[in-house]
Amino acid sequence: MATLLLHLADVDEASWARSFTAALPGHRVVLRSEAFDAAAIDYVFVWKPTPEAFDGLTNLKAILSYGAGVDALLQHPRLPARPIVRFVDADLTQRMSDYVLAHVLMHHRLFMRFKEDQAARRWVQLYPPAAWDIAVGIMGLGVLGQDAIRHLRAFGFQLRGWSRTPKAVDGVETFAGDAQFDAFLAGTDILVNLLPLTPETTGILNYDTFSKLRRDRLDGGPVVINPARGGHQKEADIVRALTDGTLRAASLDVFEKEPLPEDSPLWALPNCFITPHIAAASSEKTGVAYFARVILDHEAGKPLPNVVDVNRGY
Repeated sequence: MATLLLHLADVDEASWARSFTAALPGHRVVLRSEAFDAAAIDYVFVWKPTPEAFDGLTNLKAILSYGAGVDALLQHPRLPARPIVRFVDADLTQRMSDYVLAHVLMHHRLFMRFKEDQAARRWVQLYPPAAWDIAVGIMGLGVLGQDAIRHLRAFGFQLRGWSRTPKAVDGVETFAGDAQFDAFLAGTDILVNLLPLTPETTGILNYDTFSKLRRDRLDGGPVVINPARGGHQKEADIVRALTDGTLRAASLDVFEKEPLPEDSPLWALPNCFITPHIAAASSEKTGVAYFARVILDHEAGKPLPNVVDVNRGY
C-alpha cells in the first residue's frame, strides 16, 4: 500500500489528512510534522513547499499539486524529476467561470458608470450595447478558458480566444502565438486572462497590451479581468492605464505581491475592482476525491492524469 505525505502551507493539513485517510483505506497518510521515513514516501501532496520539502524522497512516484497552477512549484530549487499532477476539478472550474461571468456582465452592463451616477444623484439613461455587439477575448484556451467560453456563449457575446498554439473552439474566433496577438486584441472589448503563468506570459498584461484593445464599443473604453496569476500583470501599467483612460476598468483577483500591500495605489482607484484571490479555490471534498482516485488508479497500473509538461510550464 502507498504512503502519502501532506506538505500544505496555509492549509488545514490535519483536516485533509483525515479526509485522505478515509478515502484511502489501507494506505498511510502522514503529516510533515510527524516522524516518517522519507524514503518510504510514494506520493507527496504539496502547496507552497518549503526548500527542504522534497529532501530524502528518493522513491517518490509523483508530486500532486494542490493548486491548478504550478508555476510556483516549478520554481522550487530542489524539485525532483518526478511527474507532477495538476488539480483539474469541475468544482474549481465552475468557481472560476462564475467569477469571469459575473465580472464580464458587470462591465458589459456598465454597472460602474451607473454607480457613479448614483453617487452624483445624476439621472442619465445610457443604454449598454447588446451582448452580441461586445467581444470578450479569452487569453488561454485550456480547461478554464473553454469552460468560461461555454458560459459566456449562452449570453450571446462575440467570443475570441488566444493561445500559445493554435486551437479550434466552436463558436470562437481563435488566434495563436505572437504573430496574431495584436489582431486578437484589436477586436476585443473585455479582455479575460486565464493563461498559465510561464516565462512567455509573465507581464503580458501591460500598457502596450491595453493600448491595443478596441475602444469604440464600451462606454469609456475596454476592460481587463485577471483571475489567473499576479505575475501576468504589471501593476504600475494597470494604474497608469486606469488613470489616463486607456482602460475604463479592471477586475483583479491576483496581484504581484499578496496580500496586496496597503500602500498599493490600486486600492484607491474607483475603476479597479479588487478581490483577495478568491475567484476559485481547491475544495477539500473534491480535491481528496480527485487525488485519492489518482493514487488508487496509479497503484493499479493506470497512467497519471493531467501531468504537467515541465518544458511548457503547465
